[in-house]
Amino acid sequence: MAKWQERAELLFKEEGMNKLANANVLVVGLGGVGSFAAEFLVRAGIGSMTIVDGDIVDITNINRQLPALHSTIDQPKVKIVGDRLLDINPELKLTRIEEFLSPERAFEIVTSEFDYVLDCIDSVTPKLNLILAAKRKKVKVISNMGAGGKCESSKVRVRDISKTEYCPLAKNIRKRLKSEGINKGVKAVYSIEIPDPESLKLTDGKNYKKSFYGTNSWMPALFGLHAAEAVVKYLVKK
Repeated sequence: MAKWQERAELLFKEEGMNKLANANVLVVGLGGVGSFAAEFLVRAGIGSMTIVDGDIVDITNINRQLPALHSTIDQPKVKIVGDRLLDINPELKLTRIEEFLSPERAFEIVTSEFDYVLDCIDSVTPKLNLILAAKRKKVKVISNMGAGGKCESSKVRVRDISKTEYCPLAKNIRKRLKSEGINKGVKAVYSIEIPDPESLKLTDGKNYKKSFYGTNSWMPALFGLHAAEAVVKYLVKK
């Protein structure tokens, strides 16, 4: 193992580190959740990763997103995050896809080559399509629900989506998955905290997004942490 992985190897042992090094994961969405999830996975020792995001850094991202700095405004998130991941592990086999995920592309990008798919999208339709693509191609998937409008870190949970509660986004996704014949089998990161209704703001509906809640610096990162933890634990025990 490389010197920088010494502490991880003490915890995961050589066998676990080899499993991580041979793993291939897909992270879609590099905002407040996905950027942290991707970094946690690479620091843990994931050997191959594909990152997908069509967005650029906006000044409003600075309060919660890893790639967002005043010096990176207007730069593609896949570039900023990708460069950072390679600086953590220069031997990482990284594929960058700079695009917003259309329904067709979700089914093209998700393949059986991936050991795990991390859905870090905050818009309903692309999120649903990514989950459907993973389920129909029999690839394990973990989906992050709504971190917006929430502040209490102790209320974050990881459960099957059929057992989620209190989260409006999870309820919406559950309902739409059910109409596609999927009632369970999707791991979800969500919070049992009721989102603050006064922090909701309506948008013009661009990029499948009709509204958003106010967000703080730690909740999206915490969702990403829980998603990465679930994936690493699965891979080490696989």
